[in-house]
Amino acid sequence: MSLDTHGTPDFDEIIDRRGTHSSKWDLMEPVYGVSPEDGLAMWVADMDFRPPACVGRAVRDMADHGIYGYFGDDSGYRAAIQWWMAERHGWQIETDWIFSVHGLVNGTAMCLDAFTRPGDGVILMTPVYHAFHKVIRAAGREIVECPMPQIDGRYVLDTSDWDRHLTGTERMIVLCSPHNPGGRVWSREELEDVAAFARKHDLIVVSDEIHHDLVMPGNTHTPMSLIDGIRDRLVMLTAPTKTFNIAGSHVGNVIVPDTTLRERFGARMAALGMSPNSFGVHMATAAYSPEGAAWVDALTEYLDHNRRVFDAGIAEIPGLRSMPLEATYLSWVDFSGTGMDRAEFTARVAERARIAANQGPSFGTGGESFLRFNIGTPRARIEEAVRRLKDAFSDLQ
Repeated sequence: MSLDTHGTPDFDEIIDRRGTHSSKWDLMEPVYGVSPEDGLAMWVADMDFRPPACVGRAVRDMADHGIYGYFGDDSGYRAAIQWWMAERHGWQIETDWIFSVHGLVNGTAMCLDAFTRPGDGVILMTPVYHAFHKVIRAAGREIVECPMPQIDGRYVLDTSDWDRHLTGTERMIVLCSPHNPGGRVWSREELEDVAAFARKHDLIVVSDEIHHDLVMPGNTHTPMSLIDGIRDRLVMLTAPTKTFNIAGSHVGNVIVPDTTLRERFGARMAALGMSPNSFGVHMATAAYSPEGAAWVDALTEYLDHNRRVFDAGIAEIPGLRSMPLEATYLSWVDFSGTGMDRAEFTARVAERARIAANQGPSFGTGGESFLRFNIGTPRARIEEAVRRLKDAFSDLQ
């Protein structure tokens, strides 16, 4: 990434990702009918920014060495994870708690394999990240949806309502914290309620915290691991991939504090012959550093400004409402106030505005009137997206 005269990242730089095997840009036309020639890719959850320079140096060093053998001695990698969790999240972890998986969708699938059986119920608080639905169904487990209510325009975790949705087959809760797509940073009280619910029903909690570093100013994320009374049934999922925009490295951390759960998970890892990708390990080790931390601080300030520009534009379109974004770079926009059916408002976004945005129903019950927009892109594109949306819905203004 280019730097300005003060050495800070230039997030305004426009980088052409078309024709680079980018899911976000090169698949937008077959999926949404939006041409990358004049369209804006605001769907797949990666950013249009280069990662911090320390990550680039790590990859160049590997390329310069020129030999790409099996990775050994991961002590530096584990130490970097430990440092990051302690420094950025106030969470002290042991080296033997850490397993390296091929991204957190893989980590979620591994947890399903290790801790549940076909036919077991897995609780999702919907709407929620669409990949959870896919891997649960593919594993032959049953999704048990607990739709989230909204208070003051944002989702809340109301565990008092969950019992009525249970079938008796439940063995696991998958928690998305911070929440994707709603952008909530759950309160400590909400997380304590989830822990109490899990104890009451003897459930394992898999807490996917992949967005935990991307928290807007004024909000504080609490790792589920810091909640009392949950350690014996908790699996933590974290990763550098969303934080540093290195999703293609397919590296993630499954962190298991409890000995019994750790042995079960380790046994499945061994049975499947899983080992880390050396590029991902080198990139993660470089990213989890003071230089990486400074880059993330600059990034979150930039994303916060993007959020304000996008929200202001959405607020000027009658019938549209964006959910207050407390974390992530994913804006969840409700079109129900337009009075349009789903086919019409999605067509206006794709065909008139020429924007590829995620479809709300893929996130489960409660997503029907929504689209998810990725604002992790240069501000000029955010401003252009706002202009296009205003034009697409100009008859409402």
